[in-house]
Amino acid sequence: MSSRRPVFAIIFILALTIIDASLGFDYGEAVDKSLLFFEAQRSGKLPGTQRVKWRGDSGLYDGYQQKVNLVGGYYDAGDHVKFGLPMAYSVTMLSWGAIEYGRSMMDLNQMGHVLNAIKWGTDYFIKAHSQPNVLWGQVADGDSDHYCWERPEDMTTPRTAYKLDIEHPGSDLAGETAAAMAAAAIAFRPYNSSYSDLLLVHAKQLFWFADRFRGLFTDSIPSAKEFYTSSGYSDELLWAAAWLYRATKDGSYLKYVVDNAASMGGTGWAVKEFSWDNKYAGVQILLSKVLIDGDGGAYTATLKQYQAKADYFACACHQKNAGYNAPMTPAGLLYLHEWNNMQYAASAAFLLAVYSDYLSAAKSVLKCPDANVQPQELLVFAKSQA
Repeated sequence: MSSRRPVFAIIFILALTIIDASLGFDYGEAVDKSLLFFEAQRSGKLPGTQRVKWRGDSGLYDGYQQKVNLVGGYYDAGDHVKFGLPMAYSVTMLSWGAIEYGRSMMDLNQMGHVLNAIKWGTDYFIKAHSQPNVLWGQVADGDSDHYCWERPEDMTTPRTAYKLDIEHPGSDLAGETAAAMAAAAIAFRPYNSSYSDLLLVHAKQLFWFADRFRGLFTDSIPSAKEFYTSSGYSDELLWAAAWLYRATKDGSYLKYVVDNAASMGGTGWAVKEFSWDNKYAGVQILLSKVLIDGDGGAYTATLKQYQAKADYFACACHQKNAGYNAPMTPAGLLYLHEWNNMQYAASAAFLLAVYSDYLSAAKSVLKCPDANVQPQELLVFAKSQA
């Protein structure tokens, strides 16, 4: 099973990247509808500003049995489970969209809505991160929940909560939540600096917890394995460190991604997928920006290796990678997985759009084995996936 929420997060931010270049399709409406979807997925006590009026309060006793307040957050899809990993990834991506395309959001009068969508997630993560080395990673069980089809306002299924701690680690989940908090801190900085500071406190603690006590979250929360099997945690550790560097400019985080570049696969993995499970392409493009901006310093050589892998991803998606391309349908849609493929196509499109902006700002081109690609060409390809 894969969540629908990441798909809407990516559709939302992809729409922002191509609003100015589009004719004949209302991408602004796509942004609005994607954010309405997040409001429809809300768990907890709904605010008076709730626009999806057919939804009501639900999950008001989440965490009660464990004596922790876990009210809030987002339901995963059509069920009522709160899975931490895809929820955190969605918040990270919403935040990245706000960071890169805030002006477009302002022009569409959507900035308030996107910040609300991010904050609905981060407020929940703050509750879930109840102690420095504790993260509540899931509420409810997928198996029992899926046996019963009912409204969240009327649900009768168990609301068991599951946590990570030093004896039950989950570096992938804690790392992704740290990334979400760090990215959200950047998004909120111009609007609510005190909240941004609070998010960074949690992001730093969660990263330390994730790095110090290593393990897969599905080993600590086995009930999640059937639904979100994690392939590893090294990418999330690099992802979190990259976002913390961008949020703080603390050189220790940049040193971390450089020192661990080879051992954690950051400069080793050449990937064709970016998703809730695989963050390597995102890491590689984030760190390419550091290099493009001229901030590599003593780390330039390693950052060039990261950018080489970012180029591999972009060239593979754009079908110019000397045969080592991402799978594609005859009609031109990236097709990486049979189940819920649209999230992978949309995720790739967003990364390509962002990378095209980075390259354009540097007056650079994407150098693929088959041909050089101009930034505008990359954006056109990203738009073709929408």
